[in-house]
Amino acid sequence: MKADKIKVMSIFGTRPEAIKMAPLVQELSRRAGIESLCCVTAQHREMLDSVLHIFGLTPDFDLNIMEPRQTLSTITTKCLLGLEGVFQRARPDLVLVHGDTSTAFSAALAAYYGQIRVGHVEAGLRTYDKYSPFPEEMNRTLVGDLADLHFCPTPANRENLRREGIEKGVFLTGNTVIDAMTTTVRPDFRFSTEVLNELDYRGKKVIAVTCHRRENYGEPMEHIMAALRHIAETYPEVELVYPVHLSPVVQEVAHRHLDGLANVHLIPPIDVEEMHNLMARCFMVMTDSGGLQEEAPALGKPVLVLRRETERPEAVRAGTVKLAGVEYDHIVALARELLTDPAAYDAMAHAANPYGDGCACRRIADAIEYTFGQRETPPAPFGA
Repeated sequence: MKADKIKVMSIFGTRPEAIKMAPLVQELSRRAGIESLCCVTAQHREMLDSVLHIFGLTPDFDLNIMEPRQTLSTITTKCLLGLEGVFQRARPDLVLVHGDTSTAFSAALAAYYGQIRVGHVEAGLRTYDKYSPFPEEMNRTLVGDLADLHFCPTPANRENLRREGIEKGVFLTGNTVIDAMTTTVRPDFRFSTEVLNELDYRGKKVIAVTCHRRENYGEPMEHIMAALRHIAETYPEVELVYPVHLSPVVQEVAHRHLDGLANVHLIPPIDVEEMHNLMARCFMVMTDSGGLQEEAPALGKPVLVLRRETERPEAVRAGTVKLAGVEYDHIVALARELLTDPAAYDAMAHAANPYGDGCACRRIADAIEYTFGQRETPPAPFGA
């Protein structure tokens, strides 16, 4: 059995990563046999900082790489160079990365160059189209090739890795975002955006919307926004709440289609606490986000995914999510069904969430202790 503490460094740089890694960092810090370190790249600065504040995390290292008009190449280069120095100073036994961001890929590559073991949180998601989502599909695939430990949210993710020949060091854990929501969702929560406090969540059908993915730029986003306008104009009982991404492309198309409608609320981006609590109160979710496909079902909210494909097919099979695509007619038809057919709505709202039970962080920490000889048995897999 290993007597020394295991030095584990968790690395993340964007808001979605931070949401899902924060409860894991907290769990690792509670383990007597683990020295938990946290490094942020700040690939997204402001949105990242809000999550750190919510969870009370202070990074041990902060690369602060964000710059105006940053490209995938500048993000990757600055991460690699910055992490080389961090690893030389900290000398971790294990580096944990999350998901599919450029930070995750760069950190995994930097750890490989330093001959440091890599653990991949949220491993095994695939669309098998390397350009959709871009660059996420190749980021997560390459991290999978570099990783030594693979923490899969679902059996389907584990099966994806098995088909790729990855079977050693694979653990079925559930998704850490479900753990995060036990901290963020509260019945007495008060929003900082006043319009969210004033909405009639009981008398109206509030639809929470997000739409920002690069692959939806252009004609797909035009169709999505036109469909949202039709829904708002056709159903007076609907209130659309859309925190609009700061991308100038997204801002322009959203305001062009949706300005001037009394039941459409285009608001600035909101932090994770506000988004989770908005979803807890809303009627349904329409999104091209990956994370919301996992979070909303945990709250019993149907999700229409505004994308052509999803790397989270488990929710589609479970019935909590429907793939609406990016075509106007299909989006409108699926929204109409949920707004007018109570049986269809209830079937989605009451389907079992396939993504977790709130114990993913404990399983990951147990798996790390087992791998490094601090535990004699591996954790029981999620769903066992």
